[in-house]
Amino acid sequence: MKTAIITGASGNMGQAVVKKFIDEGYKVVGTIIPNDPVPLEFPADNFEKVVVDLMNEDESSKFVNDIISKYGSIDAAVLTVGGFAMGSVAETKTSDIGKQYKLNFETAYNAARPIFVQMLKQNSGRIFIIGSRPGLHAMHGKGMVAYGLAKSLIFRLAELMNGEAKGTNVVTSVIVPSTIDTPQNRKTMPDADPEKWVKPEAIADVIYFYCTDQASVLREPVIKVYNNS
Repeated sequence: MKTAIITGASGNMGQAVVKKFIDEGYKVVGTIIPNDPVPLEFPADNFEKVVVDLMNEDESSKFVNDIISKYGSIDAAVLTVGGFAMGSVAETKTSDIGKQYKLNFETAYNAARPIFVQMLKQNSGRIFIIGSRPGLHAMHGKGMVAYGLAKSLIFRLAELMNGEAKGTNVVTSVIVPSTIDTPQNRKTMPDADPEKWVKPEAIADVIYFYCTDQASVLREPVIKVYNNS
């Protein structure tokens, strides 16, 4: 049985990705934050829930090493942890950028680094990190300065990892969703058309496809999941 790590398993996207990989026969290890209030009801045979503070580098490394010791390998990792903040240049202090850096970049790097090292050892694996439009193109980051700057580093990280992994079967992809159709977004944007947004299940389907044999020839992909928005 293949093993997948999904960080942020209790989020809207996290839950959709967990369900997809379980449905496809994976053993899924999902991370949640301490005192996470969201109940996760997945079959115990295929799902293991682990409390991890991904802002803590040592705790993150221990978590990944424990998974390797338990299951032997990591076939896929989907790193969904992150957070959003508004703010123009005038409104954004260095400390605001630091908070977004920790939430969006350090949580990804702390998990990606030990996973990447293990995948290089086993010469196989797929890592997916969640990017954003403001991180990909600064023009989309107006009014979201700290968030856009933090997310922009995700793309550079993927490029660096793919450069180091050249010649192996280890690939890091960046998923760039447009507005995701979640209850929270419907509530905060009641006048928008959610049919133009992208559903978490659709993102999960795309991520899983990139883990299949059909996608094995693809390298260094930035995957834009925009639907019609």
